[in-house]
Amino acid sequence: MALNPSDADAPPSRSRPRGPLDDRGAATGNLAELYDSCGGPVYRLALRLCRSTHEAEDLTHDVFLRFWQQGRYDPDRGPVLAYLLLLTRSMALNRIQQRANRWQLVQRWSEHLFPAAVPTPHDSAEAEDLAERVRSALAAIPASQRQVLEMAYYEGLSQSAIGALLELPLGTVKTRARQGLIRLRALLHDSCAQP
Repeated sequence: MALNPSDADAPPSRSRPRGPLDDRGAATGNLAELYDSCGGPVYRLALRLCRSTHEAEDLTHDVFLRFWQQGRYDPDRGPVLAYLLLLTRSMALNRIQQRANRWQLVQRWSEHLFPAAVPTPHDSAEAEDLAERVRSALAAIPASQRQVLEMAYYEGLSQSAIGALLELPLGTVKTRARQGLIRLRALLHDSCAQP
């Protein structure tokens, strides 16, 4: 295939959307032509960002509507497809942020409007009974095991932090915690079996 001499002198062309629409005609051209030539890539980007076909369709519509109504596209700054993809990305990120803000607002209001359920007298009695059984079981295990378990569960310390505070090796702390839990389980299981 021989090159046409006029092709060699021509500057390399930028990638353009397929179809009859060129970048200069995009601002004044037909919206249907613009949609036909650029709608596919805009929709695919919207779908990738929104992860919902319904939202991607709405976003694609809104992108072309905003493009048509605002008329801010400048052909000297780049191809129309690049402008539309940038507009799509920007509008998608705004929608995602608005959705997150709405969700946070709903969560805050739901905490105020629907407070946690008030326990029934039966639930309160069961919780108090369980707390009493745990207190008695803790009192029945050796003091060294009880100390490690109380520091872990009531103070929220890690086993390495407990070892540092008690000046014990980590292996000793782990052994005391394991033995204490095994003993507690046996004591609580026995107390449940008794009427």
